Amino acid sequence: MNEKKSVDEKLSEALNTEFKPKEEPKELAPKPIREIEVAAVDSEKDYWLVRKNMKELIKQGEDAIDGILNVATQGDAPRAYEVAAQMIKTVAEVNKDLIDLHKKVKEINKEEVNINNTTNQSIYVGSTSDLQDLINAERSRTKALTQDIIDTEIVNDK
Repeated sequence: MNEKKSVDEKLSEALNTEFKPKEEPKELAPKPIREIEVAAVDSEKDYWLVRKNMKELIKQGEDAIDGILNVATQGDAPRAYEVAAQMIKTVAEVNKDLIDLHKKVKEINKEEVNINNTTNQSIYVGSTSDLQDLINAERSRTKALTQDIIDTEIVNDK
């Protein structure tokens, strides 16, 4: 009679309840990284690198324009004004390229989102009777749905 009871059993007895031990949560295996995700990470890194470089080029171009305009105003040389105009044009083109970069990245992201997984070949593992049960169950649902629609139309027409 001197049985040793576990703490859970003693608590269950004292509280007049039945103790059910919790199931241990199953550990989920990490999902393998698909090539698309790796490519997306690389393209994102490239995007930020190109964007940073373009912004630096724009900033340096603006500084160069300021310097060339100072030289042009002090020397009154037509060549200095020509160089300043060329630098302004170059900085403007880099700004346009930066905007184009944003458009291209949006297009790439849309393409990555729109990737469809199509299964061309599939294998059914099971007996023929199981397969027919599945097919017949689907047909039964379709017939029942069609019959409900017909019944509803007949009732509504009256």
